[in-house]
Parts: sequence; C-alpha cells; structure tokens
Amino acid sequence: MRKLVVLLGLLMASLSALGADMSNGADNFYKSERVTMQRVTFKNQYQMKTAGNLFIPKDLKPGRKSAAIIVGHPMGAVKEQSSNLYAQKLAEQGFVTLAIDLSFWGESEGQPRNAVSPEIYAEDFSAAVDYLGTQTFIDRNQIGVLGICGSGSFVISATKIDPRMKAIATVSMYDMGAANRNGLKHSVTVEQRKQAIAAAAEQRYVEFTGGETKYTSGTVHELTDKSNPIEREFYDFYRTPRGEFTPKGQLPLLTTHPTLTSNAKFMNFYPFNDIETISPRPMLFIAGEKAHSREFSEEAYRLAGQPKELVIIPGAGHVDLYDRVDLIPFAKLTSFFKTNLK
Repeated sequence: MRKLVVLLGLLMASLSALGADMSNGADNFYKSERVTMQRVTFKNQYQMKTAGNLFIPKDLKPGRKSAAIIVGHPMGAVKEQSSNLYAQKLAEQGFVTLAIDLSFWGESEGQPRNAVSPEIYAEDFSAAVDYLGTQTFIDRNQIGVLGICGSGSFVISATKIDPRMKAIATVSMYDMGAANRNGLKHSVTVEQRKQAIAAAAEQRYVEFTGGETKYTSGTVHELTDKSNPIEREFYDFYRTPRGEFTPKGQLPLLTTHPTLTSNAKFMNFYPFNDIETISPRPMLFIAGEKAHSREFSEEAYRLAGQPKELVIIPGAGHVDLYDRVDLIPFAKLTSFFKTNLK
C-alpha cells in the first residue's frame, strides 16, 4: 500500500513538473461506457482517405434513423485531442457522432504531412456528410457539425457551400485566415505579413531541390521564464499527459506544427466572407470569457445571419474548452442540436 502511495505521489509530482493542470474536470481521454466506437474511413472528392471514429449510442433502437453530428479537431491536433471527448459526450445524448482527422493530419491521408489546405479541410467535412448520409441508420436530413478551434473556421467554410449540414456550432473558434494575416487583436502589420509570406516562398526553393522540410508556429516544446500566457496555455494541453497524443508512425516533435511553405495558404482564407448566406440554418458560437481567441467568435456572430447565438463561458480560456468537462457547456450543445436536428 505504501508503495502505491509513493508511486501516486511521484506521478502527481511528474504532472506538476510538466505543468499539467487537471482541475475543472480536464478529461481529454474520456471513455464512455454508454457508446460503441468504430474506426471508419471514407474518401473525399480528391480521393484521399479520411479517417474517423464513429460513436453510436448503445441504446440506439434497431431500424431507427438517427441524427448525426460531425466533430472537427483543433488546428494541428488530431481526433484524439478534444474531438473524441465531444463526440462521446454528444453520443451519450442520443446522437450518432463522427470525430474526423483532417487531411494531412492524424490517420487521414495526405502528403506532405502537416500540410495546410483550407479547401481540402472543408472538403473533409462534406465527405463526412457523404459517408453519414449513406448509412442506413442515419437520417441524412438531420446532420449537424461542430468545429473546435481552427475547425470552427473550416466548418463555416464548408457549410457555406454544403446545405446538407443543418446546424452549425463552433467552440473556441480560431479564424485561421485572420489569425495568420493579422495576428491576435490585429497585432501583425502588413509588412510583417509580407515578410512571413516571403520566407515561406523562399523555403519552397529549398524543399523543391530536396532540402529539409521546415515547420512553423504550433506549440512550444519547453517553457522558459519568457514564455507568454498563450504558450503556457497550449503547452499545458499538448505537451503534458493532459492532452498529449501522437498517432503511430508520426513524430511527437511535429505535433501541431504545420509546414512553413503551406501555412502561407491561410493568408488567402476568408471563412467569414458570405457567412450570412448560411442562414436560415442555425449557428451557435461558444467561447471562453478569458479566451485570447474570443474575438473570432464575436466577429463571426456579428456577421452571421439569423438564427444565431453567442455563448460566453464565464472564467474559461481558449484551451479550457478543449477538455475541461466542468466548463464545457454540453447541455447547451445538446439542446442546440436536439432543437435543430429532429
């Protein structure tokens, strides 16, 4: 017994040393006993294989056609980070849910790995509708979509041209176009943007001639006394046992890091343009009160047509809503989808 206590103490000390914060119910690797999971694959229109985890309520009645929800992971993450949690919690409420890996990430196909392609990311959500809408136990007229972080902007991009997605929700949304063009709170100048674009373009020569691939942004791999609060926030999830996950055959050092040459494609990504045309399909935007990304949800809400709703979670930051089940408004998400997928 004493040995067990010592081991537990060492484990907690290790988590503390790593910076892991398990308060507020952080439970990224949640496993529900009320749903079954199936690994599935399907092809998008570019004939690239998209991988997903399909969650089915154990009490789903045979012969009944169910509403379904597609869940997209944070930018640079994989379905095992945040998406599986949301998918299972919503499946417990009676929905069939599908957590997908975006192309170039996780178990989905696409070369080079970690490439940025907003158009193909959006296509993955439409391909997920193709898959779900052809299953005998799914009501193809009752398919919703949920995007977390960067996937929030990819979901908006997809739903503008795919009316089969009937209800749209985002959590801790990042507009990946605006974030790269302008930075947070418009902190990046046009000159700085041009310098970033020029560096990415120059790197193309290096890689075209066989040189080493260069990666950019993403989560830092160590904290220093100079680390800023946002770096610490992401580190606490992606670089500690709280949320760290690396798919088989991939390198932990590349987790969350897109390729430098492809990341410039975000400069041409404007997901909020024409967002009002999604109406009258309902939209729900959820953001943390203290989230550094809050501006993106507020801007999307301002521009969207009716019906729409913005929910601000008191005391929550950006990453808090990835996995802290005591803060994530699952009841609100459930009521939103039950009202609009029926």
